[in-house]
Amino acid sequence: MPEFAIYPSLKRKKVLITGGASGIGARMVEAFAEQGSEVSFLDRDEAASAEVSEKTGATFALCDLRDIEALQKAIAELGTFDVLVNNAARDDRHDWKDVTPDYWDERMATNLRHMFFAIQSVAPGMIASGSGSIINMGSNSWWEAGGGFPAYATAKSAVHGLTRTMARDLGDSRIRVNTVVPGWIMTDRQRELWATPEALEAHRKRQCLPDLIDPIYVVRMVLFLASDDAAMCSANNYMVEAGSI
Repeated sequence: MPEFAIYPSLKRKKVLITGGASGIGARMVEAFAEQGSEVSFLDRDEAASAEVSEKTGATFALCDLRDIEALQKAIAELGTFDVLVNNAARDDRHDWKDVTPDYWDERMATNLRHMFFAIQSVAPGMIASGSGSIINMGSNSWWEAGGGFPAYATAKSAVHGLTRTMARDLGDSRIRVNTVVPGWIMTDRQRELWATPEALEAHRKRQCLPDLIDPIYVVRMVLFLASDDAAMCSANNYMVEAGSI
């Protein structure tokens, strides 16, 4: 097992993570808690949220992130934050021929819209404190020209525009905004739904490195960007994709 860094600057930092009840998000909650951060997370899965909270001591609020009013209310009730990780997303597959306007709008609401409104909600507190780190989760899907989910890939490509414009707008307050770009990360969901032996072998050939990517390596990049070690990092992409792009 690798030995990972401890970031003293993350101790007692107030961290908010969206989609923190499962997958990469749950690993983020655990990792920030281990760093001594005060962690809160948003999710709509009550049972999974309670389990993560009990394990880590993190606070959570139940929230469907597609409901912006509920998102804003939840964040206001949780307080102010030093770090925001816009993690929540769903990479559901869909055929371009079957996409309706309603489905398209729902995919944007699930994978993009809530990121902006979470930033809008936490930014005033960060501006008041004169610092902050916002980390948006991107995707290798559009970089690799992956097919089978045009609405998802479009939403994820827009995350990079959101990151760069908000980095400019918030930079004078020493608020950093960055994108983490995961490759194909071996979460339980990916293994259950899409990680067939044939698909895995094809992806290994695409990567420069031979190993499949454990979620912990995405988490470690997020910790770095949240810490003071990354004080001069903003408006950029940080790849964790084993050289697949």
